[in-house]
Formats: sequence, C-alpha cells, structure tokens
Amino acid sequence: MAGGLVALLDDVATLARAAAASVDDIGAAAGRASAKAAGVVVDDTAVTPQYVHGLAAEREIPIIKRIAMGSLRNKLLILLPAVLLLSQFLPWLLTPILMIGGAYLCYEGAEKVWHKLRGGHGDHAAGEETLPDEDTIVSGAVRTDFILSAEIMVISLNEVVDEGFWSRAVILAVVAVGITVLVYGVVGLIVKMDDVGLSLSRRPGKAVSRLGHGMVKAMPRLLAVITVVGTAAMLWVGGHILLVGSDELGLHAVYGAVHHLEEAAHEATGALGGVVGWLVNTLASALVGLVVGALIVLVMNLTVHRRRTHTGSH
Repeated sequence: MAGGLVALLDDVATLARAAAASVDDIGAAAGRASAKAAGVVVDDTAVTPQYVHGLAAEREIPIIKRIAMGSLRNKLLILLPAVLLLSQFLPWLLTPILMIGGAYLCYEGAEKVWHKLRGGHGDHAAGEETLPDEDTIVSGAVRTDFILSAEIMVISLNEVVDEGFWSRAVILAVVAVGITVLVYGVVGLIVKMDDVGLSLSRRPGKAVSRLGHGMVKAMPRLLAVITVVGTAAMLWVGGHILLVGSDELGLHAVYGAVHHLEEAAHEATGALGGVVGWLVNTLASALVGLVVGALIVLVMNLTVHRRRTHTGSH
C-alpha cells in the first residue's frame, strides 16, 4: 500500500514537472512569437490614443476598454481559429500571406513618412473640430485593430508553426491576451498621463507641482516619439518579413546580400560584432521596407487615391 502510494506520488510529481516544463515552453514560445510582432504592437500602441484625442477625460478609459474588448474578440473568435485552420490544412499559404502583411506594414510606414515629408495634416486637423459619436469611434478603432491583430497573429503563428496543433492554439491564445493587455494597458496610461500631471501640478509642494507640469508638457513629445518608433518598427518588421519570405520562395539575391553585409559587419567589429551585425540587418530591412512601401504608396496615389479624388470632385 505504502509502495503504491509512493509510486503514485512519484507519478504525480513527474506529471507536475512535465506540466511545468510545458508551461515554460509555452511561455518561451509565446515570448518569441510576441517579440517578432513587436513592430505591429508598437504601431498599435501609437495609433490607439488618437481615437480618444479631444474627448472628455472621463470617457477616455471606458472607450479604450471597449476597443480592447473588440480587439480581444478579433483575435480570439475570428483570427485565432482562422490562422489555426490555415496552418493545419494550407501551411504553404503562410509565407505568401505573411509577405502580403509585410508589404502592408511597409506601405503604412512609408505612407506615414510621406505625409511627414509633405507636412500635409491640414485636412485632418480641420476634421477634428467635429468629433464622431463613441460608437463610430469604437467601430473605426476595432476595424483598424483587426488589420494590426491579423498581422500579429500571422507573424506569431509563423514562429510556432512547428508546434503541435493544441500547443499552437494555446501559445497564440496567450499571445493574443498578453499583447492586448499590454497594448491597451499602455494606451490607458498614456492617455491619462496628462490628467495625472495636471492633478499633481495643482498640489502643494514645489517638487510635486514641477513633476506635474513636466508630465503635461511631456505628453505630446511622448506621443511623437511613439509614432516615430512605431513607423520605424513597421518598416523594419515589414522589410524583414519580405526578405525572409523571398528567400523561402527561392528568390535569394536580396536576402543573400543583406546576410553577407551582416556577416562582414560582424567580423569587422570584433566584440561588438553581434550588436553591429544586428543593426546592419535591421537598417537593411528598414531600407527594403521603405523602398517597397514607397513603391506601393506611388501605385496607390496613381490609382486608388486619384480615382477617389476625381469621384469626390464630381
């Protein structure tokens, strides 16, 4: 009896160790998958605060919560089943779909660069005078989030495609929940930063008041930095997806050139070779992303946007 109990406890301990190892593996895989989607995550974080800009302070957090719930529904109820079925039955489609998404990221990043160079925000600024109702704001934000979430899920899936079906499902669910909580938690902190700063600026005490004023002044700069980082990350991630995807499809020239540059930089810089090599790869990927994105922007301006302009003028 005692021997049987010991054996049972030993089996339970073995199962517990196996479960713990499995949880560690899932956590590590989810971390790798999330890291590869970093460019989209930063852009998602940069985009969302714009939807609550100009609204009453007490409505900012409720609207962000509604957008976050819509984002979670996008990921868990629509995108997760779709990408799992795709990976199970049509895995050969993953690379082309990933490259289409990468091209979209390049387009979005290049378009932001184009608008910045043009300095053309007058129409947008004029349109901010009349704010849409909350339902319109939320539905628009959730639609934009769907595109970004699709990119996150496909990029993440590509990192764990060799895992078993249920492992993929759990890992992607962890990524979906974790990234949603991270993005909209950070967004909530960002949009309330000026309110917290304003409150601190009114409190007694010179140091506290100065801190509050500093937080209020820092808010526009923080949003500007996030936007720049988000744009750079989109070009980098999008360009890297296109480089790797083209290599997997048999077009080795551009990927090979970037790889040779990375190796040369690694060998030439000694102890800092790893960091310098990564920087070379990142800059080359961003340059590829900018070139591809600029070409797409040009095509869109000569076709779709021009057609819309002609339709609007009539």
